[in-house]
Amino acid sequence: GGKDRRSGLILTIPLCLEQTSMDELSVTLDYLLSIPSEKCKARGFTVIVDGRKSQWNVVKTVVLMLQNVVPAEVSLVCVVKPDEFWDKKVTHFCFWKEKDRLGFEVILVSANKLTRYIEPCQLTEDFGGTLTYDHMDWLNKRLVFEKFTKESTSLLDELALINNGSDKGTQQEKERSIDLNFLPSVDPEMVLQTGHELLSELQQRRFNGSDGGVSWSPMDDELLAQPQVMKLLDSLREQYTRYQEVCRQRSKRTQLEEIQQKVMQVVNWLEGPGSEQLRTQWGIGDSIRASQALQQKHEEIESQHSEWFAVYVELNQQIAALLNAGDEEDLVELKALQQQLSDVCYRQASQLEFRQNLLQAALEFHSVAQDLSQQLDGLLGMLCVDVAPADGASIQQTLKLLEEKLKSVDLGLQGLREKGQSLLDQISNQASWAYGKDVTIENKENVDHIQGVMEDMQLRKQRCEDMVDVRRLKMLQMVQLFKCEEDAAQAVEWLSELLDALLKTHIRLGDDAQETKVLLEKHRKFVDVAQSTYDYGRQLLQATVVLCQSLRCTSRSSGDTLPRLNRVWKQFTITSEERVHRLETAVAFHSSAEKILQECPEQPEAFNEIEQFDEIEAVGKSLLDRLTVPVVYPDGSEQYFGSPSDMASAAEHIREKMKLVSLKKQQLRQPEATTPES
Repeated sequence: GGKDRRSGLILTIPLCLEQTSMDELSVTLDYLLSIPSEKCKARGFTVIVDGRKSQWNVVKTVVLMLQNVVPAEVSLVCVVKPDEFWDKKVTHFCFWKEKDRLGFEVILVSANKLTRYIEPCQLTEDFGGTLTYDHMDWLNKRLVFEKFTKESTSLLDELALINNGSDKGTQQEKERSIDLNFLPSVDPEMVLQTGHELLSELQQRRFNGSDGGVSWSPMDDELLAQPQVMKLLDSLREQYTRYQEVCRQRSKRTQLEEIQQKVMQVVNWLEGPGSEQLRTQWGIGDSIRASQALQQKHEEIESQHSEWFAVYVELNQQIAALLNAGDEEDLVELKALQQQLSDVCYRQASQLEFRQNLLQAALEFHSVAQDLSQQLDGLLGMLCVDVAPADGASIQQTLKLLEEKLKSVDLGLQGLREKGQSLLDQISNQASWAYGKDVTIENKENVDHIQGVMEDMQLRKQRCEDMVDVRRLKMLQMVQLFKCEEDAAQAVEWLSELLDALLKTHIRLGDDAQETKVLLEKHRKFVDVAQSTYDYGRQLLQATVVLCQSLRCTSRSSGDTLPRLNRVWKQFTITSEERVHRLETAVAFHSSAEKILQECPEQPEAFNEIEQFDEIEAVGKSLLDRLTVPVVYPDGSEQYFGSPSDMASAAEHIREKMKLVSLKKQQLRQPEATTPES
């Protein structure tokens, strides 16, 4: 692939340590020099003899051999010497002195100085150049090219013989010639494919760049191979096209005769035994099992027809292929055969499809009817069982299930009507392809059966609806009963929580009269909430009594709910009254104490309020005593407000205020004690 500075081709001869056969080397050189065109040869060759791994005698022999093999074409021989130069024997033979006798110039040069005579881009990596070259790749492509050339040339001769034989003589001679030479020795498609791949590879290497991005010029032998491959491919395509036409004509004549015979076989069977099978099948069955049996019988009939329909499809494709060929002499006959075959097959296929659809519709109708019957049986069984739920949630679930079943029955009946009407419509059209047979009686039996099934399901559904209405009313009342009982129990829980909150959190008595009054007002509102809760529970319990009477049953929970409600309410009332009493006492204590503490001691009327101090102290002591007393309920149980630490905190605040009042009292008595002394 490399070129010298005169555009001549570079021929590299690598020598090795092993013995080199001069005969083989001569043959190889003859072969390589036969590849380039005469134009390329005219530019001359530059031969590189790589003697770095060989002996001097071998190198000298090879150079002298070039004089006999290619003396006219060689313009320069570069002998690449090893790093350790040969011994002095080389001096006994000077190539430059033999230039005239040899016919070319010989240069001894090191590998690293070879670029003085040849550009680096035209040298391979072995000589320090950048030219990309893969010898095995070149060899493989050359073998493919030669194989293709040999096979294509042989195939062209065979195809020409076959095609020329089909163009001569009478019709019988044509057929005999085609029979004798019908198959070539190699597959033309494979040869064409090999040629196209080879051409594509050659063209691709022409335009692709090397890895370094530098454009790579193809070798001259490859450029020379491209037109040869293209010429062979053109010839092959021409002969192969003629060969295919010869085969097509013969195949078409044979196909036409076979088609005529097969068409008559298909038509005779479909109009005879096939039609007779369909004439005997009219019923739809009165159950799922009966419809399935009829479907199975129809599938057997369809299976027999399918074999003939497959023949029809194949024949139709063959006829279409012959019609596309465009031979006018056969068009009329082929179209007549195609039309006759299509009419018979489509008519028979339509009858089979109609029968299949009718049986499928009957099966779906009976299937829906059976499902609806099972749904009605389940709904009736559910209605016949007495309701004994454990709570309102289970009643709601049962009621929801009942409504879902009823809705499912409604949908099932609607679906049955739709399926039945669709089936009746198909039956009414059944006589359109009855081949003249009267099917009125058989159709009437089918119609009566369908209508009878739909009427029976409608009556059963109506009876179930009436029973569902009664059951729904009863269950709704039971839901209300359980709801009232649950709400009443909840009211008791709420009241108990209010009582618990009153005892544990309503502890403070206030730091002054104003705060105590606010607490008293909040307490009254708290009591109003409890009163509303109690009234709500009483109303719910009264409602349970009414519902029990309506359902003629006894409540399971209202019997102990009312005593619980009254007991909790009584405890709350007692506790609330105690809380009110303490708050009112605290208001009186704080009001009196604040009034005394705010008066000035210099006022004369202050000396008349000693008795008020005594009353305040008495109220304070009474309040302190009450804080230590528990709330006693009618059943003898006791409860304290808050924890002992909470009560101690409230009592401590009262004691502090009592100390202030006592101090105020002492201040008022001191003037009385000093007056007599003065």
